[in-house]
Amino acid sequence: MGRFNNATYCDSEGRSVSVANPICTPWFEPQWSAAPVAEPQWYAVHTRSRHEKLVVNQLEQRGIRTFLPLISEVHRWSDRRKVIQLPLFSCYAFVHMRLLPELWYKVMQTNGVLRFVGVRGEGIAIPESQIESLRAVLSSAVPYALCPFLQVGQRVRIRGGALDGIEGLLTARNGDRTLVISVEPIQRSIAVRIDQYQVEAI
Repeated sequence: MGRFNNATYCDSEGRSVSVANPICTPWFEPQWSAAPVAEPQWYAVHTRSRHEKLVVNQLEQRGIRTFLPLISEVHRWSDRRKVIQLPLFSCYAFVHMRLLPELWYKVMQTNGVLRFVGVRGEGIAIPESQIESLRAVLSSAVPYALCPFLQVGQRVRIRGGALDGIEGLLTARNGDRTLVISVEPIQRSIAVRIDQYQVEAI
């Protein structure tokens, strides 16, 4: 179990916060070697299995903004059923922060975090548009499904309707148009049928 110290920190976007800071030993001794990035950006962190929610809760307590996309699944037992919220991308969570040594170490010292996704575990920025596209689909009533990561295809933007402004790769299967939304650093994608939507090439 980690130790807890009350301290005042600047959060991931430069605001001063006072938090109880759990200090836990990561799975390896992290070494910072990246060039600092002063502007807050989105990054993916690789977590231990079934630790995604724990990681997000701890990071929020430390003043770091997070995003954990969730899906609802119905689990049935002989006498009851229950709706469970599960991570959309198993073993991954997203953080919005300035890539500075003190913040990088704060994330790496969080119980359940294995590494940042990127070369040598230093973190690769994720475009804001990819995160916002995920948020928009998950908050809408539009059906979607996980699909294999896709890099090749016509890049388009939806115009109008509940998914207005969302960008992705346009594919076609059995005559159905599908928009594939990918988070490139973690190579994960979801697919949305868009037969009723207007799109434009970008």
